[in-house]
Amino acid sequence: MAREKKDPTDLSVEQKLKALYQLQTMLSEIDKIKTLRGELPLEVQDLEDEVAGLNTRIDKIRREMAELRQGIATKRNEIEDAKALMAKYKEQQDNVRNNREYDMLSKEIEFQTLEIELCEKRIREYTAAEKSKADDCARSEEQLDERTKDLEIKRAELEEIVSETKLEEEKLREKAKNLEVTIEPRLLLAFKRIRKNSRNGLGIVYVQRDACGGCFNKIPPQRQLDIRMRKKIIVCEYCGRIMIDPELAGVEKVVEKDAAPKRRSRKSAASEDK
Repeated sequence: MAREKKDPTDLSVEQKLKALYQLQTMLSEIDKIKTLRGELPLEVQDLEDEVAGLNTRIDKIRREMAELRQGIATKRNEIEDAKALMAKYKEQQDNVRNNREYDMLSKEIEFQTLEIELCEKRIREYTAAEKSKADDCARSEEQLDERTKDLEIKRAELEEIVSETKLEEEKLREKAKNLEVTIEPRLLLAFKRIRKNSRNGLGIVYVQRDACGGCFNKIPPQRQLDIRMRKKIIVCEYCGRIMIDPELAGVEKVVEKDAAPKRRSRKSAASEDK
């Protein structure tokens, strides 16, 4: 017969605190792996954004250059049309019947001359603008080439670190996920909120030398007793972290060993007195 899963709400306070501390330990290990990667993920993201922005800029410049070239071609066609009209009007001037017709054709020729001059001016402007944009495009392409190389190097570094730590991180995440199922949802949510607001990512800490292991503020004796009793969830009134006693965290013996003064033997004491 399959063993029934225990309801997280039925666990004792001690069991809940122990599960939370185990979860904290796993999450801290995951944080260490992220720290090992350092700023690389952010640097990669920034470079990706910069490369995407440069590509967009280059595409825009190229479209504008194409429009300018199209404008130049249009103006050149207009010049050819104007020249054709001028030739036509000059030919008509040779067959006019009166001065009025001659003057009208002269005005038309003058108008087409002005149109040609205007078109030539626009061509010069468009050509200068195209050259300026071509230079801008070349600079952007050079910058894009540099950023792309930087991105490839950073990606390679990140992939190397990720490949070294991926398996370990996946195992820790799987263990943490399985452990979270055993913790009361309301308590888990509160723990995650505390952890998120904490600078060092610790949501639960053990008492160290009568002080909170998170903010190091002194804990009153009665509150320390309540923590050791493990009958209710105790949070630090200063930093809001959940507190447990060192024994539950598995570090009491280490702390006591460090804190306990060395006892001298009678022989060594007598020799020192001499």
